[in-house]
Amino acid sequence: QVQVVESGGGLVQAGGSLRLSCAVSGTMGSLGAMGWYRQAPGKQRELVAQINTGGRTNYADSVKGRATISRDNAKNTVYLEMNSLLSEDTAVYYCHAVLRFGGMSYWGKGTLVTVSS
Repeated sequence: QVQVVESGGGLVQAGGSLRLSCAVSGTMGSLGAMGWYRQAPGKQRELVAQINTGGRTNYADSVKGRATISRDNAKNTVYLEMNSLLSEDTAVYYCHAVLRFGGMSYWGKGTLVTVSS
């Protein structure tokens, strides 16, 4: 059974920082791209950052310069560090992982990040 477990959310003051972690286990095959999405109240889910197996990254314009995504391939874990947090960063953050072959993808249940001003 595939498990995607996020951690690190919570209440953060504006201007502060956070680090989210996501560990994936139980997949039938190695992972390809891993990433973080977020969904704010009343808005659609959007990509925050993505990283491929080689370490190539992609960021949403709204977090460029404030976010760093990284991964530990040996641990099937992806991290998201964000600083200079804004109230607009308040959202449920979801981890996403795609199998390297076969196209199957997995979502975590989400972790809430609330930025207080």
